[in-house]
Amino acid sequence: MSLTAAAKFLGSPHSPPTAVRRVLRKQRANIHDAQRRRRLPMAVLADRAFTSRSALQRVAAGDTNVSIGIYTGVLQALGLLDGLGQVADIANDSVGQAAATADLPKHIHLKRSARTLRNG
Repeated sequence: MSLTAAAKFLGSPHSPPTAVRRVLRKQRANIHDAQRRRRLPMAVLADRAFTSRSALQRVAAGDTNVSIGIYTGVLQALGLLDGLGQVADIANDSVGQAAATADLPKHIHLKRSARTLRNG
């Protein structure tokens, strides 16, 4: 794999991986649709999200350098923040659950106290 191909696959600070850009495009569309369904002008949504209108325009444009804090504020303003709390929840993390299960001990031994050893 060439260096250019590897950079496109792995992403860089200036160009995230394709999967990240795809998710951000979907989120951009979801946020835009939610804003339209609520009939919220951009200025009102920006005010409710405690952000600037230019930051909201960057979200709408799919700018990959917008902070998670701005996205979180926008989701809160739209009443959609609850879904974000589920993103890395262990209930949805099958890989993490499998890794934690693999690290469990095979056998559990009760430790005998010093008193039990002397009396037994």
